[in-house]
Amino acid sequence: MRQQTSRTPARPSKASAPARRRQASRAAAPPRAADPDYMLSLERGLAVIRAFGAGRGTLTVAEVAREVGISRAAARRCLHTLSVLGYASGANGAYELGPSVLTLGYAYLASTPAARVAQPILERVTDRLHESCSLAVLDGDDIVYIARSATRRILSIGLTVGSRLPAYCTSMGRVLLAALPAEDLTGRLARLVPERHTPKTIVQKRPLRAEIERVRERGFAIVDEELELGLRSIAVPVRRAGDRVVAAVNVGVHAARFTPATMERDFLPVLQAAAAEIGRSIGPLNP
Repeated sequence: MRQQTSRTPARPSKASAPARRRQASRAAAPPRAADPDYMLSLERGLAVIRAFGAGRGTLTVAEVAREVGISRAAARRCLHTLSVLGYASGANGAYELGPSVLTLGYAYLASTPAARVAQPILERVTDRLHESCSLAVLDGDDIVYIARSATRRILSIGLTVGSRLPAYCTSMGRVLLAALPAEDLTGRLARLVPERHTPKTIVQKRPLRAEIERVRERGFAIVDEELELGLRSIAVPVRRAGDRVVAAVNVGVHAARFTPATMERDFLPVLQAAAAEIGRSIGPLNP
């Protein structure tokens, strides 16, 4: 899961881990200048919304401009427009998001079959295994949680619907990466800048590719303390009719409580049954 934020101030010459990932994402993005239908103003508005987050609940115009990489004038116009529309509010030069922003995320959840049908199935898995169970999809180089049944916190950070984690070092992420066409996977790994979250994190591209291929062959992934020490997780793909992988479901546990072999023996069949039920409930892509 996500790397813990350091309490030591970062040097001005070095960007934070999230900032480096955003910069890499922007660098990998295709050029927009040749697209006459592309709205740069909409891109900026959405980027301003994304600038807020954990530890960044209130931001000034200057902070938003620096975070997004736009001028202060552009940041001020975006924040003013968002405030007029009810998506933000400001006072004394500081802005925060408004509850109307939740409607954007809810629109996705309400229109995504996997998110709609998965919750009761995840809860049954939690009742049976007495561990947290989650559903996630791939979004860029991250996974995004779209449903979750939690028992107790096993990480240093809280996970909820909407949480994002790097795909390369999470069990659900590796399951979803393994489902990609080979050319797509090669491109993603080429631009990836892995970070060593723990001494066990696989950061070299060749071993990482080999591990993803192993996941593809086995049909499931076990990640052992690569995201955070003390965390072990197992995940399987959720396949829609036609064998298309649309999501992944996992269970995370304290590493001291279950060995990888125990998880494969006791948890894997339960997860596979849950994934199959979610897949059947989603139905075909074009009924």
